[in-house]
Amino acid sequence: MPRYAPEPPYNHGTSSRIGILLINLGTPEAPTASAVRRYLREFLADPRVVEIWRPLWWLILNLFILPLRPRQSAQRYAQIWMSDGSPLKVHTERQSKLLRGFLGERLKVPLAIDYAMRYGKPSVADALTGLKQQGCGRVLVLPLYPQYAASTTATAMDAVGAVFAATRNQPALRSVRNFHDHPGYIAALAQNISDYWLQHGRPEQLIMSFHGVPRYTLDKGDPYHCECHKTARLLTEALRLGPADYQVTFQSRFGRAEWLQPYTAAVLRDLGRQKLGRVDVVCPGFISDCLETLEEIAIEGKTIFLNAGGKDYHYISCLNERDDWIHALADIVATNLLGWAGAEPAAETLQRSRAQALAAGAKN
Repeated sequence: MPRYAPEPPYNHGTSSRIGILLINLGTPEAPTASAVRRYLREFLADPRVVEIWRPLWWLILNLFILPLRPRQSAQRYAQIWMSDGSPLKVHTERQSKLLRGFLGERLKVPLAIDYAMRYGKPSVADALTGLKQQGCGRVLVLPLYPQYAASTTATAMDAVGAVFAATRNQPALRSVRNFHDHPGYIAALAQNISDYWLQHGRPEQLIMSFHGVPRYTLDKGDPYHCECHKTARLLTEALRLGPADYQVTFQSRFGRAEWLQPYTAAVLRDLGRQKLGRVDVVCPGFISDCLETLEEIAIEGKTIFLNAGGKDYHYISCLNERDDWIHALADIVATNLLGWAGAEPAAETLQRSRAQALAAGAKN
C-alpha cells in the first residue's frame, strides 16, 4: 500500500488558495441504532476521549456499550432530528456557507471554506483532500470548540495530523486553539441571551451548562475547566449579573468516575426542590444546537426541574447562524490569517513564473 496519498495535478503559475476548515465533533448519519453504533464505535475508540487502559476499555466498549447503548441513543436522536438531517451537521454546514460569503466580501483573496466532523461524515480526511484539490497551499483549521480540551480540540488536530502524515506535498498549516474569551464570541452570547429575555422576560436564575469532562483531566493539566469559568465570568459581566443570579454547571457525565462539578442535572433537581419560579439554561460551550442541547438540556433538563417541583423552565438556543456570531467567526478567522491574506503575487508575476517553468521543461 502506498505510504502517501496521490497528489492532485499541479499547474505552474496558478494562484494558491487559502483553505479554511471548520471542524465539529460529529454525528451519526441517521437516527437509527446501526448508524449510532458506527458513530459511537469511532468516537469512543479515540484514546483522547476515553483515557482508560485500552484492553479493558475494548472489552467494556464491545461487550457492554455498543450492544446496548445505540438503540437508546437512536431514540434520543429521533426526538431532535431535523428534516435536513442532524442538527449539528445542519448548523455547521450553514455556518460554513455564511462564513464563505462574509469572508469573500471582506478579504478579497482566493478562499476555499469547508467543514468536517471529527467522527462521522464528512470526515476530516475528505475535507482536507478537497481543499488540496482546490489548490489550497495554506490551510487554517478552526475546531468549533470555544474552550480548549484534549478530548475535543486536540483530537481534531490529531485527525489533521494523521492526514498530513500521509501527504507528500503538505500545505502550510495554522490552527485556532480556542476562542473562549474572544470579544465577538462573548458579545454574541450576551446578545443572544438578552434578545431572549427581551421577548420572554428574565429568570430567577440562569444556568450556564458546559459539556463535562472527567475531573482527572483538570488535575493532569487540561485548561478546559478554567476556560469555561472565564467564559462564564466575561458573559456575566456583559449581562451585568450578580453572583446570586447564575450558576456554572457541567453536563453529559458518562461512566462512574468523578467529572467536573457541579453536575447540571443535580443542580436542576435541587432548584426544582426549592420551588424556584423560573430557571433559564444556556450552553455557551456549544456553538451549534445538537443532541446535548436539544435533548439533554431542553427536554431532559426540563423534565428533571419540573418533576422536582420547579415552576417554569426555558432553554436558550445556541448561537447557530446568528448574524453577530458569524461576524465574530469571520473576525477570528481574519485575525488568524494575518500575513497570509493579501500575500498572493500579482497576475503578471504568476504568468511570468509559468512561462519560465514551461521553458525549463515543466509539463503544466
